[in-house]
Amino acid sequence: MRKQLLAAIGLFAGAVLCAAPQAWARPAPADTAAPVPRAASAAADPAYEVLVFSKTAGFRHSSIDDGIAALRDLGAAHGFGVDATEDAAAFTTGNLARYEAVVFLSTTGDVLNGTQQTAFEQYIQGGGGYVGVHAAADTEYDWPFYGGLAGAWFRSHPAVQSATVEVEDRAHDATAHLGAAWQRTDEWYDYRTNPRTTAHVLASLDESSYSGGTMSGDHPIAWCKDYQGGRAFYTGGGHTDESFTEPAFRRHLLGGIRWAAGMTEADCRPETGYTALFDGTGTTGWRQAGPGGFTLADGTLTSTGGLGMLWYAAREFTGDYSLKLDWKAQGDDNSGVFVGFPASDDPWSAVNNGYEIQIDATDAPDRTTGSVYGFRSADVAARDAALNPPGEWNTYEIRVTGERLEVFLNGRKINDFTNTDPARSLRQGHIGIQNHGDGDEVAFRDIRVKLPGGTPGPRTGAVRGVGGKCLDVDGAHTADGTKVQIWTCNDTPAQQWTVTPDGTLTALGKCLDVSAAGTADGTRVQLWTCNGTGAQQWTPHPDGTLRNPRSGKCLDASGSTWNDGTPVHLWTCHTGPNQKWTLP
Repeated sequence: MRKQLLAAIGLFAGAVLCAAPQAWARPAPADTAAPVPRAASAAADPAYEVLVFSKTAGFRHSSIDDGIAALRDLGAAHGFGVDATEDAAAFTTGNLARYEAVVFLSTTGDVLNGTQQTAFEQYIQGGGGYVGVHAAADTEYDWPFYGGLAGAWFRSHPAVQSATVEVEDRAHDATAHLGAAWQRTDEWYDYRTNPRTTAHVLASLDESSYSGGTMSGDHPIAWCKDYQGGRAFYTGGGHTDESFTEPAFRRHLLGGIRWAAGMTEADCRPETGYTALFDGTGTTGWRQAGPGGFTLADGTLTSTGGLGMLWYAAREFTGDYSLKLDWKAQGDDNSGVFVGFPASDDPWSAVNNGYEIQIDATDAPDRTTGSVYGFRSADVAARDAALNPPGEWNTYEIRVTGERLEVFLNGRKINDFTNTDPARSLRQGHIGIQNHGDGDEVAFRDIRVKLPGGTPGPRTGAVRGVGGKCLDVDGAHTADGTKVQIWTCNDTPAQQWTVTPDGTLTALGKCLDVSAAGTADGTRVQLWTCNGTGAQQWTPHPDGTLRNPRSGKCLDASGSTWNDGTPVHLWTCHTGPNQKWTLP
C-alpha cells in the first residue's frame, strides 16, 4: 500500500554505486579543484491520494470549509488528490487502502463506530498516515488508540489571540520554512497531557506571549511521531478561517501531509535532554580551522570555500554521548561531521586522528553519505530509504558508546562501526563540521549533544560564577522564598547544587526558581519547592550563560560590584561576567 520515494532518492544517492571509486587520500586543495557540478532539483512527489475527514459530533468549526478548500489547492499544486467526506462509512479496510494519509480536519466528539475504528487501526498499523488539525485533539476521548495517535487530548482554550510559536525543529518539512519564532493568531489549545515524552515536538507556544496558557511553560503545539507502524502528525493551529489563507500555515500543513504520507523523511523520535552547541544565534565556543569558513544567516551555518573545519573548541567530549544536527545539501555537495579528534587548528588533525561521517551524494560506498569516511560504508538500502533529496533537510544522530559509533539518518540506523585502531579513540575528542571547498554548499542547523550515553545523569557540586564565587543559599535555609546569592566558595551544603536531566538545579532538596514565574528584568531568583514548572527550568548555553527558557532570560548576579551576599536575579542576556556560570 505504501508508495516509495525512489525517484527523489535516486537523484541524491542513486549514483553512489556507479561512481568511480577514489583513492583514500587527502582531497585536492580547494583552489585547484574543479567546481563540483550541481545536481538537478529534487523530483516532484509521486502522485498519491489523501482523505480529508471532517465529521463533527460536537462543536463545529466554521473554518472546516476553508480548510478543505486549502487542502484541495495544496493537492492541485503538489501532486496529491483530495477526497473530502463527513461520511464515516468511508472507514473500511478496502477504501482506506487507497490513501497515503487521512486528515482529521477539526473533527469533534465520537465520529467512528467500533468497526470503523478497527479498520482505521489496521490502516495505521499497515503503514498509513494520520494528520490531525486543531480540534482533531477534541475527538474520540474513549478510544485509547486514537489518543495515542493524536498525541494529546484537548483540555481548554483561552480567547483567540496572537502568540509566539517557538519552532523547535527546523528540519522537518512542516517547520523548515519557518524562523525560530512564528507570530500568528489562533485559538491556542491547552492539552490534558504533555506529548513531549511520546512524540517529537516541532513547535511550542511561548506562554508569556499571550494570556491563558496553562501548561506551565512547556506547551507543545505541533508534533510528529511514529505510531504502531504508521506516521502521525498533529498541529494545534487551524481554528480561524484566516489560518487557511496564511502561506506559512498552508506550508506547515503541506509539510505535515508530505511526511505522514511518506513523501519526505524526518527524525520523529521523542527528543529530550539535549544541550545546544549551536542554536542559530551565534558561534560562541566554535573555532575555524583551515581556509574557508561558514556564513551565518537565518539560524543556519552554510559552508563556503575550504578545505577547512569549524570545530567546537569549548569542550572535549569524553565517554558516551549522542550528537544530533540537521543538514542540507543543495546538490552534489561534499561535507562531513568529524568526531573523536584532538584540539587543533589544523583541519588535517581531524582527518588523521578522528572519524568523519560523510555527506556526499556520489562517491564510493565507503565515502558517501552516511559512511564513516574511508572505513565503513553505510547500509546503502537503509540509507536510501531514509535520505531526503537535495534541497531538503536531513537529521543525523551520531551516537558514541565506548569505541562504538552508530549513525542514524532521519531516525533510521544506517551505520554501525567499532574503532579498533589503537592510534584513534572515540572515547575522547572534539566534534566539527567540514567546509570542503569552493562549490560545495552544505548548511547546518541545531547542533546539540546529550551526555552521557544519550541519557544525562544528575551532577552535583558547586556552581561557580563571577569572581570565582559560588551560587549559595542564604544561611542554608530551606524555606520557600529563601534568597539565592553569590558567596565565597566554602563547600557547604548551601553551595552543593544538583543539575538534573530535566533541566532543574536543586540544593537542600529544593529548586532554583524564578519568583512567580516572572519574566521582567530584575525578577527575584529564589529557592522553592520543586514543582516541574517552567519557572524552574534552566538550560546551559555554550557562551556560559544559564538561561530560563520560559522567559528567555539569564541567571544574573545583580549590580556591578559582586561581593558576598550579592543576590541573583533574572536579566536580559548580555554574556557579561556576571552571567557566566560553570556547572558541576
